[in-house]
Amino acid sequence: MATTLNERKEEILRAVVVNYIKTAEPVGSRTVARAYPVGLSSATIRNEMADLEEMGYLVQPHTSAGRVPTQLGYRYYVDNLLEEDQMIMDDGFDISNSLSAEKMREIEQIITYSTRVLSQATNQTSLIMGPQFKKSAFHQIRILPLDDKRGLVVLITDTGFIKNKVINLQQQLSQTELHQVVSYLNQKLYGLTIDQVTTSLINELKRDLFRRLEILEQAFILLEESLKEEKQIRVFLGGTTNILNQPEFRDVDKIRRMLNLFEQEPLLFKILEDNSIEDDIVVKIGSENEFEDIKECTLITGTYRIHDKTLGTVGVLGPTRMDYGRVISVMRYLVNHLNKSLSSS
Repeated sequence: MATTLNERKEEILRAVVVNYIKTAEPVGSRTVARAYPVGLSSATIRNEMADLEEMGYLVQPHTSAGRVPTQLGYRYYVDNLLEEDQMIMDDGFDISNSLSAEKMREIEQIITYSTRVLSQATNQTSLIMGPQFKKSAFHQIRILPLDDKRGLVVLITDTGFIKNKVINLQQQLSQTELHQVVSYLNQKLYGLTIDQVTTSLINELKRDLFRRLEILEQAFILLEESLKEEKQIRVFLGGTTNILNQPEFRDVDKIRRMLNLFEQEPLLFKILEDNSIEDDIVVKIGSENEFEDIKECTLITGTYRIHDKTLGTVGVLGPTRMDYGRVISVMRYLVNHLNKSLSSS
């Protein structure tokens, strides 16, 4: 557990972290002296930095070099010293306008665009977990007659997924009969997740509606096909080269490991799923990450939702030398606008 630092040590630690984030070069006492507002001497600052090193907040890579933050130093900075940006988007990435510019209606389109906006605004690699169809709750099913021979079955979930299938009608049903069938199905299925609409439940519904089995047989095919679909695991990536351009990842082995990670969509999904905490921004630094592949990275995550239902996780992955104030601020801002975009879609 980190020791609480006095004000002087906090200001010196802040100066080292901020300068190291900007330059990726070890920070010396003279650099801190220029940044430190009280005007302490370089000798005093060197003593304080030596204390911070002994306490585990800084490390000196080489005897003649300055100091760099440790994982503990970053953790203290994020928990106690961080000031989030006020999100004055002066670099051309106005998130609000970007997400609404094309009036996108499809969830996948909104998320794909969001990954690009997030990676550009943070200059890091962005990951967004796509919503899972099978975890969406059944909202309603409709059977719409197209003509005497064909009908359209429409399956709608609470998160906006829509599946439809044209079916052949063996006999003509009246609007009243169709209404009765649809009302029964909606009553039985409402609120169940697609996972819960099991084959046994479908068979039970078939038995209950055996008089209309011919018309319903093909309607049930849509539900059965949904069950047979391979589990939809989607992770949308943006700015994958951003992390590879960082000085920390110039080593060929590190580059190879990161490229291999980006190809493992199930693993990326698991990483985001395990870091999904509602109504909060989560920062995991270095070895705080449970997954070996990202123990040299920082992962910052937040959740997005439609109305009150959590759909997935938004993440930014980068080196521990990350502009935490900006990334957290951008993340918070984007999640809020992503929620608004999805809820109004």
